[in-house]
Amino acid sequence: MILRRSVLAGALASTLVLAACGSTADSGAGGGTGAGGVKTDKGVTDSTITLGVMGDTSGVFKNLGAAINAGNQLWADDVNAAGGICGRQLKLEIVDHGYKADTAKTLYPQLEPKILGIVQLLGSPVLAALKQNLIDDNVTAAPASWSSQILNNPNIMMIGTTYDLEQVNGLAYLQQQGLIKDGDTIGAIYIDGEYGGNGLRGVQYYATKHNLKVQEAKTTSTDNDLTNIVTGLKGAGVKAIALTTTPGQTASALAANKALGLNVPVIGNNPTFDPALLKSPAAASLDKLYVAASSPPFSSKTPKAAQLATEYKAKYAGSPLNAGVDVGYVEGLVWQSVLTKACDNKDLSRAGVQTALKSLTSVKTDGLVAELDYSSPGSPPTRGVYIAKVDPAAEGGLTEVAPLFTAPEVADYKAPFQK
Repeated sequence: MILRRSVLAGALASTLVLAACGSTADSGAGGGTGAGGVKTDKGVTDSTITLGVMGDTSGVFKNLGAAINAGNQLWADDVNAAGGICGRQLKLEIVDHGYKADTAKTLYPQLEPKILGIVQLLGSPVLAALKQNLIDDNVTAAPASWSSQILNNPNIMMIGTTYDLEQVNGLAYLQQQGLIKDGDTIGAIYIDGEYGGNGLRGVQYYATKHNLKVQEAKTTSTDNDLTNIVTGLKGAGVKAIALTTTPGQTASALAANKALGLNVPVIGNNPTFDPALLKSPAAASLDKLYVAASSPPFSSKTPKAAQLATEYKAKYAGSPLNAGVDVGYVEGLVWQSVLTKACDNKDLSRAGVQTALKSLTSVKTDGLVAELDYSSPGSPPTRGVYIAKVDPAAEGGLTEVAPLFTAPEVADYKAPFQK
């Protein structure tokens, strides 16, 4: 698996074009008018539009990150094959921050002068570290992070719904299936920080709606043994567990769930599962895990998801199979809508991108995520998710059990910065 990840990282590095050239716009100079009478500044020449990718191919989410990168590239290849956008070909410049905020802070100044915007910015800690940079430089970024806490940043282009709403939908699904009921006690294991805290926020909201008692258990991203935490939850009599954790922590929690005889259903946010877990010692214990995510699982029969799975396997043979490829592709599709609108407006500057984004009220993505509305600042652009369950027989390890599921409870949920 390590070799495969190395091969994928190398393939991505070799296939992604690392710099745009030939324009003062790309050198950081002031804006002007380019081909087609379109206003431009950074990252755009008469022949190219360069977007950045700040992903993780060496850190705790490296398998997911590599697949997201691949999805970004598949999208760019498709657009270029169809003639590009605004008479220009797309170029992607990729960097790997390894899910480390300090590394991202070092890489960003090297990347920023070359790009119009960022097609993928992975990780809540990285987003927090770069928040002011994005604002100061007016760089629009699509985060591979889904915390509603970042929606106060006007330069964030959220793709899908947020961690809190994933948990609301996920718990609602469990209750609809009769796996929990009003008045139950449930556990919530979450990483200390924006990612974990946002998942917990959704759990707490759902609990107030259904008189659930929540046993909270905070951990760190480097703590990989959750046995003591699950032991405590068993003692509290929990009927289900909600996870906003790393994949390694998911494996530990599920293994303890089974070993201790607790055997309750577990609902995880979208980054909690990695198909590599099915080859780990915890594999036999993962049957209780459900995952709530904006994008469908890799094995989805949704036509566009199935097409992407085929293309991914052909181009990146032997690489980990996970839903990251759909995430990466849909990030591109939303950028495509924004760039097309900006082109129509004759303004491919960074300010023009912002204007175009805020005017979009109905972005469709061939079912890869629910319809998106970017006209309400601070509000998640959609509230629907796919619900999947671990299935070792399925490609990518997950089987879709609820397509684009939207629980009634999400209608009244107010995100932290929602107006």
